[in-house]
Amino acid sequence: MAVSREQIQTQRYLKDLDPRFLDVLLGCADEIYCEAGDCLFQLGGKAEAFYLLKQGVIALEIHSAQRGTITIQTLRSGDLVGWSWLFPPHKWHFDAHVLETAELIRFDARAFLAACEADHEMGYQMQQRFARIMLDRLQFTRLQLLDIYGTGPR
Repeated sequence: MAVSREQIQTQRYLKDLDPRFLDVLLGCADEIYCEAGDCLFQLGGKAEAFYLLKQGVIALEIHSAQRGTITIQTLRSGDLVGWSWLFPPHKWHFDAHVLETAELIRFDARAFLAACEADHEMGYQMQQRFARIMLDRLQFTRLQLLDIYGTGPR
């Protein structure tokens, strides 16, 4: 099934995106399906894509020798997954495990980065949107750390 414009433009981080930029995203998109238990990507692996989670649940995780696997954030329908493709060395910073069968739109990051390099306005708009995602993830991680380690000295 082909990815539609509506599937992309209704996503909260991509709504109000210029229609010509949506066309570029559509040109880089395909649908994938993952079963519960699958690993979407692993820490240190090549970050060559980003994903729009249409349906399902994905856990972003890190592993600690002392605490085992720690879930940083649980992502659900409508969330964008992955920003490591934006910055060299283009390696994943987390593991992403599928908790419930997932339907995703996969965007080819290399093709999209090339398009952003050719159109700096598109690159700027997308950097702004992904900066918002990174800020949201940073804030969520901060809350997770407070939950794990407490509030600290008073």
